[in-house]
Amino acid sequence: MDTLVSAVLVGLVGVFCMLDSRLLGRLNFEQPLIGATLVGVVLGDVPTGLAVGAAVELVSMGLVQVGAAVPPDMVLGGIVAAAFACLTGASAETAMTIAIPVAVLGQLLGIVFRSIIAALTHVADAAIDGGHFKKAYRMHIVAGTVLYSLMYFLPIFAAVYVGTDVVQAVVNMVPAWITDGLNVASKILTAYGLALLLSMMLNKGMTVFLILGFMLASYLGLSVIAVSIFGVILALILMSMKYANNGGLATAGAAADYDPLEDDE
Repeated sequence: MDTLVSAVLVGLVGVFCMLDSRLLGRLNFEQPLIGATLVGVVLGDVPTGLAVGAAVELVSMGLVQVGAAVPPDMVLGGIVAAAFACLTGASAETAMTIAIPVAVLGQLLGIVFRSIIAALTHVADAAIDGGHFKKAYRMHIVAGTVLYSLMYFLPIFAAVYVGTDVVQAVVNMVPAWITDGLNVASKILTAYGLALLLSMMLNKGMTVFLILGFMLASYLGLSVIAVSIFGVILALILMSMKYANNGGLATAGAAADYDPLEDDE
């Protein structure tokens, strides 16, 4: 298969996987295992793509994206690594050496593009305030999708067409002050994203539980899993106390006008 055709096909696979969480409704295509396997399909070497995808998937299982935090893009890395292995006959272990730097490059690109998307959001808000709904639609659906597609297609196409050594060289050429600044920006975006979530969810009744969880994690050194288990146990205790103080919820439920979906506060 011609190198140009291979680069275009693999780039389109990356765009398809990226659209999974943005337009397709989370069909689970945006996973290193699926993306690498699809690369094996289009390049005619499914076993190699599957092997590389499984190896990259094991690495990505330890990476969790919380809020606006941007971890290394292992989907992008897995796709490029699978293409490298399929086109050169390299082993999955060798391909993993390519996946990591490409994933780091995807992380940097992700931070930059998310910053641009944030600016487009303000443009869309202004368009809505002015009654220009078609413009807002284009900002959200068209412009955002095109930018994300280019974010995936261009580095994948370049890596496959000109070689992964160029990608490694680009990663090495990025100055430390840029990577440090992007890392700081990603942490600020994470805090801002969590603050937005709390502004929508937090109320007077839930504030005490937020403080309790913070105290457990900060001063007792409990892990997130331990705090979550503690929260579930506390919720069960409070639910049993609430229903016990209602004087028998089952008896009240026998009434004809009782709706169990209604808030009984």
